[in-house]
Amino acid sequence: MVLGAMLWGTTGTAQALAPQTATPLGIGAARMVFGGAALLGVALIRRSLGTVRNLPLPLTLLSITAMASYQPFFFAGVARTGVAVGSVVTVGSSPILAGLLAFFFLREVPARIWYLSTALAVAGCILLMLPRGDLSTVDPAGVLLALMAGLSYSTFVLTGKRLSRVCTVDALNAVVFSGAGLLLLPVFLLRPPVWMLDVRGALAALHLGLLATAAAYVLFLRGLTRVPAATGVTLSLAEPLTATILGFVLLGERLEPLGFLGVGLLLLSVVLLSVRP
Repeated sequence: MVLGAMLWGTTGTAQALAPQTATPLGIGAARMVFGGAALLGVALIRRSLGTVRNLPLPLTLLSITAMASYQPFFFAGVARTGVAVGSVVTVGSSPILAGLLAFFFLREVPARIWYLSTALAVAGCILLMLPRGDLSTVDPAGVLLALMAGLSYSTFVLTGKRLSRVCTVDALNAVVFSGAGLLLLPVFLLRPPVWMLDVRGALAALHLGLLATAAAYVLFLRGLTRVPAATGVTLSLAEPLTATILGFVLLGERLEPLGFLGVGLLLLSVVLLSVRP
């Protein structure tokens, strides 16, 4: 699960290295379209779609909708209230919302270590991201959209946890992500993705689809079959940790002293849950 989250953490770097004509929403839609197609291809090659018949339709549609809605909610929230605040609200609310949803709908009671790890992770995210933003620009509507993004991601994790009990991971990935890709296809085609004609654009799209989506979610959902849903969402906070380190090392981004402390808290949170989930 940590390896999958680390692959998600490369999306920001890939976006930064893509052509300037590539919009965040277009990149998000391309990620779903190519990732869904790749996961469907994997399931077809491995002939693992036979268990799709076991999937309950309402819960499957909820999972598809949650994954598809995450992208527009997140990017709209970031556009309204800024990258720093939007990211903090989305990432920081996800483990808390997942813990509450898992308790009420899956009857999963988090272990004591989860509370400590989640508190450390949320504090680490705040220390990482808030110094980059201006709190005077906080927009209530943007915060609400970011919260909806966190709820969408938490819903995807919980529905994925439940669906993985009756369906193979390959088949589940194929159905959910190809469905989400179809829902976001109009967004992808709304503005012709001419940025993909550039070599950098094509490489960015392939990386986002094959590695940051297909490979990442295969790893993450395989791990999710073995650990509680709330633990899975907290472990996924290895994503902002990876993104911060890549931005510092590859993109020359500055990291304030509080940022280094945030990295340490996030790393400690992930290690605690990995050693004793």
